[in-house]
Amino acid sequence: MSRAAAKKPEPRKDWNSLIREVISGEWRDPETGKRCAVPFETIRIEETLDGGAADLVAPLNIGRKLAVVSDTNTVEAMGRRVAKELRGWAAVEEIVVPGDTHCDEPTIAKMQELTRHCDACVAVGSGSVTDTVRHAMFKDGRTFVSFATAGSMNGYGAGTASVTLANGYKTSLKSNAPRGVFVDLGVCAAAPHKLAAAGLGDSLCRPIAQVEWWAAHRLLDTSYAKTPFDLFHVENDEAEMIRTAPDLKQHSVEANGYLFRVLVEASFGNNIVGSSHSGSMGEHQVSHWIDMFAGDAHPGTTHGQQVGVASIALARLHKMLLELDKPPQIKPTHIDEREFVQRYGGDIGRMMFAEARKKAFDAAGAAAFNWRLTEVWPELRVELKAMMMEPDEIARIIRAAGGPTSATELGLPRDIWRKAMKHARDVRNRWSFLDLADDAGLLDSFLSSDPQ
Repeated sequence: MSRAAAKKPEPRKDWNSLIREVISGEWRDPETGKRCAVPFETIRIEETLDGGAADLVAPLNIGRKLAVVSDTNTVEAMGRRVAKELRGWAAVEEIVVPGDTHCDEPTIAKMQELTRHCDACVAVGSGSVTDTVRHAMFKDGRTFVSFATAGSMNGYGAGTASVTLANGYKTSLKSNAPRGVFVDLGVCAAAPHKLAAAGLGDSLCRPIAQVEWWAAHRLLDTSYAKTPFDLFHVENDEAEMIRTAPDLKQHSVEANGYLFRVLVEASFGNNIVGSSHSGSMGEHQVSHWIDMFAGDAHPGTTHGQQVGVASIALARLHKMLLELDKPPQIKPTHIDEREFVQRYGGDIGRMMFAEARKKAFDAAGAAAFNWRLTEVWPELRVELKAMMMEPDEIARIIRAAGGPTSATELGLPRDIWRKAMKHARDVRNRWSFLDLADDAGLLDSFLSSDPQ
């Protein structure tokens, strides 16, 4: 059949298939045959939820004194509507925070104080609002539900929050997963398309994370689970997300639906295996470094936008390394506490040095790593290439959705971008190909030739 004659897939009628099965415990891990447990009571993705907030929230028994928390960007989109629909069933207080609010320790403390008299919170918004509420409720031993307003990130169902500590260090802290997540696709599709493109960029880190997590497993004997990646393919959701990605620019409900299914499945994977490795490896460390250390040069881009660009760059690095017939050989890791303090300041520099040292190789460790890498290189190259996505393909998908595909398009100065790629390995104790390339003396030449 010709491309022109190919039949367009039928519109999806049930956005919650598979999601229901995972939440109820009916779905079994195809690798182990075991039922998978996730900490949610309900997740609903619907083309509209207009008028239904009370019917969605009431069965969860989270209390009758509720704080509906939105920001100045989401209050009119959905926050005021949700508050209105909950009144009459519950006593509701509306809290609207500034749209430029960041999830940091002072903001979390303020959220605790503002909501102290409420039984629970209803978060209406995306990243910063949700994470702030999530960690505030965790600290107080309370709970919350979440109404999504844009498919800008994969953290709606997370059990951790991305928090900036008082010293400026950005880290993931254990928090409350929501009791329920509710997605009105009409509302989310109406949001600026750059937000959906950011969520797409965050989702397309999948091949990067899978390659690096599997390589770490094979080379360093760390844990690995295939389940998070299986979830994306049970009903071809990743493929459908990619197929409909150009329609995100047109505010398509269908495209947002497939994006949200992948975002939800990513949160399932994280909760099932108890870690974020399936969706956060070297590419996320680059984004975190930018947020923490770009300073006045930070262009105001979102985490998902930065992850998308970093995923393209890491895909190029993967391709370069895996095209080598002979494996790269590393030297002992160059790591010096004085350099960390000079680069990042005393408090945060010492904190990051302590974490980075845990994965650093001494002479004996480097020799053992090189022996292992040489032994498995032929098989490992084949295994990893099967997981990869071409960097140009990742860029094409993001570009079609209206997202940035380079540091220049992010608005980030080239020297800051190169520092982010060079030093992102400092951010956390999680080995990636950035560590491999740097310890092998290949990262600097890669950055000099990379078109970013």
